[in-house]
Amino acid sequence: MTQSIKMATGTIKRVIAFRLKPGMDVLNGLKEVCEKENIKNGIILSGIGSLDGAVFCNPVPLKDKKAGYGYGNPTTLYGPIELTNISGMICHDDDENILLHVHVSLSDQHGTGHGGHLIEGTKVLLTTDMVIAELEGIAMGRKYDENLEVPIFAPKQY
Repeated sequence: MTQSIKMATGTIKRVIAFRLKPGMDVLNGLKEVCEKENIKNGIILSGIGSLDGAVFCNPVPLKDKKAGYGYGNPTTLYGPIELTNISGMICHDDDENILLHVHVSLSDQHGTGHGGHLIEGTKVLLTTDMVIAELEGIAMGRKYDENLEVPIFAPKQY
């Protein structure tokens, strides 16, 4: 069975660069910038910095889920962490509420790599520098999928 790819095309409308300060929660800081700039359709172009620990999760087998997988318990890293990359999408739900889907690549003080789906609780150590872009022509929707039992990306043309 062939599945069609859900897609939409558009352009970059504008770019916003910002720095998050020590102690700020990375996800909350990103959301604050998006709210201030009214960005509901966007992407994270770049992000690097240092973190005071990190909290993220990854998919694991879950027998009680229809698809057999879902996000597991959060992984928490303590101490200084290097944020080597942050990427993701700035989406919204049907009520225009901002929904962030953010992934990180990390390196601990021993150079060991980590990564996954970023969740609240990850704080800036010294600085986190980010560049995001607002998109035009694409509605970056995100909706709960009953079959997969997770929110999925649902882009539309506008």
